[in-house]
Amino acid sequence: MATTHETGRPRSVPERRPDRRELGRRGEEEAARYLQLQGLTVIERNWRCREGEIDLVALDDTGDCLVVVEVKTRTSERFGRPVEAVTPVKARRLRVLAARWLADHPIATPNVRIDVIGVLWRPGGLLEIEHIQGVDG
Repeated sequence: MATTHETGRPRSVPERRPDRRELGRRGEEEAARYLQLQGLTVIERNWRCREGEIDLVALDDTGDCLVVVEVKTRTSERFGRPVEAVTPVKARRLRVLAARWLADHPIATPNVRIDVIGVLWRPGGLLEIEHIQGVDG
């Protein structure tokens, strides 16, 4: 079951509008900071293999759960909330990528969870983060 968490008050960030690549990088940076504030430890960023890429890999505060995170960053909700960009097909691919990551890394965790973090930069430089835990795929 997926649960949604929001950061509460939007945070102010610089107003200059970044290009798409920079926007994605900044969104991942904000998502990593958010996860750390939630007690997770980010252990890898932008891991790539033949099948695709994982934006962030983290461990929960107990070390019992590996969390694979897809980050979607947008400047508006014109095409929906950022988290809505992760389709069931993408969620299934993330599950495959998680298994591949585990095969390549010597970490033994009893649980793996797929999360999605949406980062939205509102006009005026306000930042909103939406975190959906346990996306099925």
